[in-house]
Amino acid sequence: MYSRMRSSPYTSTVLKTLAWMPVAIFFVDRGFSCATVDGRSMQPTFNPDANTKQSDVVLLNKWAATDHVFKRGEVVTLTSPTHPDHKIIKRIIALPGDTVKPLRSGQKPVRVPKGHCWVEGDEAFHSKDSNSFGTVPIGLINAKVTRILWPPSRFGPVDKKQWPVDRVQMGFIRTGSNEEDFWKVN
Repeated sequence: MYSRMRSSPYTSTVLKTLAWMPVAIFFVDRGFSCATVDGRSMQPTFNPDANTKQSDVVLLNKWAATDHVFKRGEVVTLTSPTHPDHKIIKRIIALPGDTVKPLRSGQKPVRVPKGHCWVEGDEAFHSKDSNSFGTVPIGLINAKVTRILWPPSRFGPVDKKQWPVDRVQMGFIRTGSNEEDFWKVN
């Protein structure tokens, strides 16, 4: 049986393919992969037409997330802080040292602590995000979302949108007690 396997013209091809499997697994696990975006929380960036049952497919750059250097406006995937078995996709709104005014009325401004960020969906009414669960550890971020792959009509880079400057104070530390004066500083 062994001699028959050695004489087969496919044996060499199979062995070469198997030798490259660890490289392929490493590349998908640590490098780049694809993901399907479900839901409406990131409309209109992803799944802009809720009437079609088609979901966008995006390219995830996992290498870019390993250095933990992020910018406001970037779209990332992260492990949900409330359901650790789920991955969510959100936009980074604020970084450590920034102060954010949450969307819910009556909530006080939140200062983003070191090692954390504030994430939100592009569609506030359909998004469970930092407005619900607060700041999230940067270590929960798995990848940066860099391109839309499907549908072909929308193929291209993911837009890095301007964060809400009326709600985010970059690295500003509040010294006074008057909240109205705090939000006048830009």
